[in-house]
Amino acid sequence: MRIKSLILAALCMVTVGVYAQSNYPFNGLDMNMGNLSRLSDAKTRSISPENFTGEKGKGGMADPVRDKDQRNVANAHHAAKDLGKGWKVNPFIIVKPGETITIAEIEGPGAIQQIWMTPTGNWRFSILRMYWDDEKEPSVECPVGDFFCSAYNEYAQLSSLAVCVNPGSAFNCYWKMPFRKKARITLENINTAEEMRLYYQINYTLTEVPEDEAYFHAQFRRSNPTQGSLHTLIDGVKGKGQYVGTYLAWRVNDNCWWGEGEIKFYMDGDKEYPTICGTGAEDYFCGSYNFENQKTRQYQEFTTPYAGMHQVIRPDGLYRAVTAFGLYRWHILDPVRFDKDLKVTIQDLGWRHDGRYNNQKSDISSTTFWYQAEPHAKFPALPSKDDLEIPRW
Repeated sequence: MRIKSLILAALCMVTVGVYAQSNYPFNGLDMNMGNLSRLSDAKTRSISPENFTGEKGKGGMADPVRDKDQRNVANAHHAAKDLGKGWKVNPFIIVKPGETITIAEIEGPGAIQQIWMTPTGNWRFSILRMYWDDEKEPSVECPVGDFFCSAYNEYAQLSSLAVCVNPGSAFNCYWKMPFRKKARITLENINTAEEMRLYYQINYTLTEVPEDEAYFHAQFRRSNPTQGSLHTLIDGVKGKGQYVGTYLAWRVNDNCWWGEGEIKFYMDGDKEYPTICGTGAEDYFCGSYNFENQKTRQYQEFTTPYAGMHQVIRPDGLYRAVTAFGLYRWHILDPVRFDKDLKVTIQDLGWRHDGRYNNQKSDISSTTFWYQAEPHAKFPALPSKDDLEIPRW
């Protein structure tokens, strides 16, 4: 009887274990209001200067006395010296001129779900790079300001599903970034004259990653000025994936309406003519008729979940001589899917006085966002520090 009871008990334990595993099939990805109540075996972790590794139970361990002489450890040791360990001892890091720091290194599988940071200094001179699994070449390479739709180094409020910019310089992104083996994020300070202070937090989950999950990519390019009145946002993408977003920092060098140019998506062998051809810049960014407020006769900033023109920088009669715009378009509900290759361009066109198009020479910077299966093609080299800069007094 005792042997029979032990066998029954063992069978019950196995049954309960199988039931428990099958009862939580949700992997914790693809979050939305409809699945917030679902239980999951995914593990939530977070990296910040108070927990560089994101390990369980390893946050807030810096000591204001013992660690005060170690660089990037206990940076707030003076403020915390009366309270001691556990009281906001190391809330930020310092990135010295010319230095590159790894701000996250995560063993997978899992996915980054949200990034917050607030950098100081020139946002064009801080280069963000992300590497997935065992990559030697980054899948993300972009100035931190442009990655967060803030190319001009000054605050402009933005509220969207993918990126939020909040007072006073709080950058947030919600792009899902899955990885299978490893994720590594670095930040390089190419400013040779100024150190950078960085507060940041990277929230991620450790969980199973389905086979059909592609990898996140972002690439920066600049045409200053455009050649042939054309700016290439991206070219040379090889593989299968989907294009999911565009940010443009557009500085206009003419005194006219500047956004007549069409955006074109060349995919899967397209040569002279694209598969997708838009009808104008304001149309692509989900606006109309020059983004003009008909009552004020001024450009009208707007920010929505999927598209916006959240920033307009106007001439001030002194050193600000041109008008500049920040625009974004997220293809969250309408991703542009490609099977083999992708190229995206936008024309730089305005109007002449007699109703003809004006082939302009604007200064256009773009950051493009897409997902694709690896490996990806090597990115073109970033512009030099001087060619990245947007001069300002």
